[in-house]
Amino acid sequence: MTAPTLLLVGCGKMGGALMRGWVNSPNPPRLFILDRKLQDAPAGSTVFRTPEEITTDVTPDIIVLAVKPAGAETVLKALRQSLGARMDKAALLSVMAGKNCEKLAEWCGRADMPIIRTMPNTPSSVGAGSTGLYASPHVSREQKELAIRLMEQVGTVVPVPHEEDLRSVIAIAGSAPAYVFLLAELLEKAGQDLGLEQQAARTLVRSMIYGVGKMLHELPDDAETLRRNVTSPNGTTAAALNVFMAEENWPRLIPLAAEAAIKRSRELDD
Repeated sequence: MTAPTLLLVGCGKMGGALMRGWVNSPNPPRLFILDRKLQDAPAGSTVFRTPEEITTDVTPDIIVLAVKPAGAETVLKALRQSLGARMDKAALLSVMAGKNCEKLAEWCGRADMPIIRTMPNTPSSVGAGSTGLYASPHVSREQKELAIRLMEQVGTVVPVPHEEDLRSVIAIAGSAPAYVFLLAELLEKAGQDLGLEQQAARTLVRSMIYGVGKMLHELPDDAETLRRNVTSPNGTTAAALNVFMAEENWPRLIPLAAEAAIKRSRELDD
């Protein structure tokens, strides 16, 4: 299979995570990068600092937009100027939390621009990402399949039928690595407060989270069953879960956190 040509626009935290995942994948794409500050470009890639520097031999199959929402309009209009008709041969794959397909197409200067919106997360950098993907009606089957294959190179892809569904993806997968990192941070601190050495607490917590993730990934049981299996009646785990599962704690806070993420995603659309 011929490797696709990608123009990756923006190499910050998310763009950089995708870049590392792609270059380390079994079938890496032909990669061009547009970023003003990138210092260590992967071998075999080409870096442009401005849209005006993009050479005439660059005809991307996919333009990956990984800039902050505030800069998206400027960079897309500049790309239209620089690429011209070559932009019409590409699909735009956005990894931004805000800006809907209609707005992105407007900035591309083409109402029927094929737009694919994805919500990946930072574990994509180690090939373990979780990505929600929505393809607008103007995206061809081949373009959608290519986008799915690209995102599968850095993890799991879940296509969704409606653009609005991406807000839920943000809340439960896109932002969720930070929730797990916070849990690890707090457990490490609790372990130290209880007398463990810092490195011992860190090793135990990280190993535990890795093991739990592996069980969830590899075993057929649902999360509730796995939780019940590890919770002996009236044991130490049950005592701890009684705290977490009090109505004012996790049962209330998890939905509130998800709603906060969704609310902010709507604000970013404006």
